[in-house]
Amino acid sequence: MTQRFNYSKLSPGMVKAMMVLGNEIKNGAIEESILILVDMRASQMNGCAFCIDMHVKEAIIHGERPLRLFHISAWRESTLFSPRERAALAWTEALTKLADGGVPDAIYDSVRGELSEQEISDLTFRIMAINAWNRISVAARTVPGSADKVYGLDKAGL
Repeated sequence: MTQRFNYSKLSPGMVKAMMVLGNEIKNGAIEESILILVDMRASQMNGCAFCIDMHVKEAIIHGERPLRLFHISAWRESTLFSPRERAALAWTEALTKLADGGVPDAIYDSVRGELSEQEISDLTFRIMAINAWNRISVAARTVPGSADKVYGLDKAGL
C-alpha cells in the first residue's frame, strides 16, 4: 500500500497545531503510561496501522511490558490492568465510538470513581487528539514505520 497524500507537507500549520495540543496533553494530569494505552486502544478501534505501529514502539521505549500490549484489545478480560487504567480504557472506547445518545451516565460514573474531573477533561482531549490522528493517517494511508527515524522510534529495536 502506498501513501495517498503527505498531510505533514500539505498542511504543516495544522500538523504543528496538533503537535502543540499533544505537548499540552503530555503536561496534563494523566500519566504517560495511561496515555500510551489510550492511544493504542483508540488506534486499534479505528484500524490505524500507522498509529498502532508508532504507539507499540513508543510503549516499548517507555518500558511497557509486551504482554500488556497484547492484552489491550481484551482489557476487560485481562487481569493486567489497574482500575485506573480500566477507567481510562472504558472512557477511550466510549468516546472513540460514540453510542446513540452519547456517553452513558453509567460509564461516566464508573470513570469518575477512578479519575478526577481534571483527569477526565485532560484524558478527553487526548482521546480527541488520537482519534484525529487516526483519521488523517487512515485517510492518507500513512505507511507504518515511515516516521520512525523522525520520532526516534527506531530506538525500540522493532
